[in-house]
Amino acid sequence: MQDGKNAALGILDAGGAFGAERTAYHFGSASLSYGELRTRSLQFASFLDARSIRPGDRILLALPDTPAFAIAFLGSMLAGACPVALNTGLATQDYAFLRSDAGAGLVVTVPGHAALGAVADGVQGVCCDDLGPSEIERFPADFAPRPANDALPGFMLYSSGSTGRPKGVPHRQQDLLVPAATWGTLLGLSRQDVVFSSSKCFFAYGLLASLALPLAVGASVVLFPGKPGPGDVFDVLARHRPTAFFGVPTLYNMLIRIFEPDMRRVVPELCFSAGEALPAVLHEAWRELTGREILDGIGSTEAFNVFIANRKGASRAGFAGQPVPGFETRLVDDHGNAVAPGTEGNLLIRGQGLCRGYWNRPDKTRETMLEDGWLRTGDVFVEQDGWFAHRGRSDDMLKSGGQWVSPVLVEEALLRHPAVAECAVAARRAGGLDVVCAYVVPAPGSGPEKQLRLAWRKFLRTCLPEHMCPALFVCVSELPKTVTGKVQRFKLRQQ
Repeated sequence: MQDGKNAALGILDAGGAFGAERTAYHFGSASLSYGELRTRSLQFASFLDARSIRPGDRILLALPDTPAFAIAFLGSMLAGACPVALNTGLATQDYAFLRSDAGAGLVVTVPGHAALGAVADGVQGVCCDDLGPSEIERFPADFAPRPANDALPGFMLYSSGSTGRPKGVPHRQQDLLVPAATWGTLLGLSRQDVVFSSSKCFFAYGLLASLALPLAVGASVVLFPGKPGPGDVFDVLARHRPTAFFGVPTLYNMLIRIFEPDMRRVVPELCFSAGEALPAVLHEAWRELTGREILDGIGSTEAFNVFIANRKGASRAGFAGQPVPGFETRLVDDHGNAVAPGTEGNLLIRGQGLCRGYWNRPDKTRETMLEDGWLRTGDVFVEQDGWFAHRGRSDDMLKSGGQWVSPVLVEEALLRHPAVAECAVAARRAGGLDVVCAYVVPAPGSGPEKQLRLAWRKFLRTCLPEHMCPALFVCVSELPKTVTGKVQRFKLRQQ
């Protein structure tokens, strides 16, 4: 990208170069071409300019996954403003906090949405249909995109809140183009591909999979406005026949449980998983059922990228993969010293496109953004021969018998029991001590809880060291999760 060139214009130029008539987005029974996406995005920029939106101004987007999201996101960037993609399932008071925290002067959403309650004195509210505000067609499409300015935020996301209060994560405009030149080179997407992501666009993983990566290569994207369940996913796969699917481990687990032989014909060649670690048992079960591999990887909102990933045709069950080209990695102990191979360590990364500081959170910035461009991910990994295995978030690690316990390893082992549908491991206070506790969603028809707890304990003792075996098993109907499917272990610890 040329210095100062608007990144939204860059991505529209890249995708549109393969033909303005090509489909950019499928939604329901309708579609939007690359030419129409460009026109409406420029009209949205003109619409903002008429409302006195200036470079750097924050625009809150509380929009479902329809073309309106892409139009508003790219149009805001074309105007030099900073789109802030928000979770669409929050309460009015949450939107009021985020509007205040971001210092936003405009809220873009759909009619009747709770985000409209965040509109206050000096804050404008705009409602959209599937293609943006109805009035933007009255605005010219000859808007001159404003140049990128590194001193101003280009776009912003909020962390998913898996550990509590969300943090604003601002990125520079050009960070939008980095993923296609790094992680995208491993995926090999092209204009022939049709992409479907179960993760929503307000989540970094969803924004990457439904906008940044496919639009940069002229691919088509299938949008699903709600939260797709396993049946919805298979319906989309059968109807649109996407060649690439981006999901999360929780959803893959549900897809495996309802899988039928005739579904095999609609499974895309490329299946990717991120959001949290993919248990080896799910990787193996998916390959056995579908004949396809799941490519596991890990990224973050702070990176706006996937920085460790498996490669096509060379994936390893139980491993997040190898460093993505363009990223450096280090594993260090709690004092910042490098750890030996095979030893658990805190993952640091360095590369292009990283967030340089949290919004209004200098304390968290100091903890996470380190000297010489290194970023502390908050994840614990083990490296073996260049392959990285995820052991959990640093604040999820447990101690039992004086030894550290990775909840991920315990969960992977427990998931292999046929009476376990889902599980999560966290610390629980018992007898004045913190003990390892497994919260389990039993598989349907598994039997009485007392018998299940005995069976799970006996099973784990055959495959885990004694100190890693949970002292307690709690049967639950569901696990607390973010809307992106991450288990919120901090809520389990609070019980």
